[in-house]
Amino acid sequence: MRDSPVVRHILSMEKKGMVFGLDGIRSILEAIGNPQNGYKTLHVGGTNGKGSVTKILSTILTQHGLTTGRYTSPHLHSITERFSVNEKDIDYEEFVEISEYIWKKIEEKGLLDSFTFFDFTTALAFEYFKKKSVEIAVIEVGLGGRLDSTNVIFPLVSVITNVSYDHMDYLGKTISSIAREKAGIIKEETPCVTGTKGVALKVIKDVAKQKNAPLYILGRDFSFQRKNEKVMEYKGLRWHLPNLYINLLGDHQFFNTALALCVLEILEEKGFKLEEPKIREGLSKVQWMGRLEVVKERPMIILDGAHNVHGLSALSQYVLKNLSEKKIICIFGVMKDKEFRKMAKEISLWAQEIILTRPSVERALEVPKLKECLPYAHTTDSVKEALIYAKSVADDKDVIIVTGSLFTVAEARSLIDEIF
Repeated sequence: MRDSPVVRHILSMEKKGMVFGLDGIRSILEAIGNPQNGYKTLHVGGTNGKGSVTKILSTILTQHGLTTGRYTSPHLHSITERFSVNEKDIDYEEFVEISEYIWKKIEEKGLLDSFTFFDFTTALAFEYFKKKSVEIAVIEVGLGGRLDSTNVIFPLVSVITNVSYDHMDYLGKTISSIAREKAGIIKEETPCVTGTKGVALKVIKDVAKQKNAPLYILGRDFSFQRKNEKVMEYKGLRWHLPNLYINLLGDHQFFNTALALCVLEILEEKGFKLEEPKIREGLSKVQWMGRLEVVKERPMIILDGAHNVHGLSALSQYVLKNLSEKKIICIFGVMKDKEFRKMAKEISLWAQEIILTRPSVERALEVPKLKECLPYAHTTDSVKEALIYAKSVADDKDVIIVTGSLFTVAEARSLIDEIF
């Protein structure tokens, strides 16, 4: 891989954190000719599940032979994972080439100090999709919605998966304030699909009404029923799809799949030719790294990037329903801006042994602070040390679960073959 000073600088910008607002992204896009206007888009926001919905949609649309872009964040191992066409990540050389092209354009316009890391990667995604002549791109919101860099598109359909407490320093301290930020992706007269409930749903209904946007609500307009661990039935706006096999673990993926299928029904109304066999084929192929991902069998090792209370609750449901007869060893490392006390409480419901650790990122919570919540847990200084200890206390029939953050999961994933 060739070295690029531009790419080095862009990657270093990630550590500077988040700055909300659309001025930076708009100025970059203006400088490169607004590539995002050259193809159709879908926009997926929400607190949890937005990456899964994005991945499901992208896989099914690709299965139909549509040239499909997908933009997601964060990445696990390489920044190139964020940009995909037809479920193939961008080639690193092409990533460098487009980065240098965009950098040159913004340098010419004197814009070098006016954007964030996420502004740049979002612009890069839009330019890459234009270069690859995509027909449709599925764009995942980074954080929030209203002021997120991705909120410059005018999609065919918007999705708000759900709303729960996360990133409160940025989005507000109440569910209604968080919901209002996420509802910022709803566009005038543009259909919106949601799985939200309660206060959040009330906010989203209000915003949809103001924008004259048709709103499709899970449980009211479409529904799903779990049949077994990986099989569901979908009853939609027009479709009825029994015995759908989903290649993802966890009942929450039925929820995510139902949202994706409702989006596809709306696309069909807009003239997309969609076929049931190809929808089924796509669902049977979908893969999503680090989300209830089984990477070893003996002992079973599961990686799940649950990074907030809602995500850990979904993990808990899966474990209690499917692994209650097993001894569970949990490796837990979390970011300091999360509700780590509540997350620790979730883990204590099902883990017989807990190993606390800290991934090597600045935002990670120090282990002594985490131990205050789980005084009986074993502590380690690194994810590698945590895996080595887990191996020493596990036998072939046990289950090791790594969770708490995608950063923790990413480190573990890169070390597992070396240690096990």
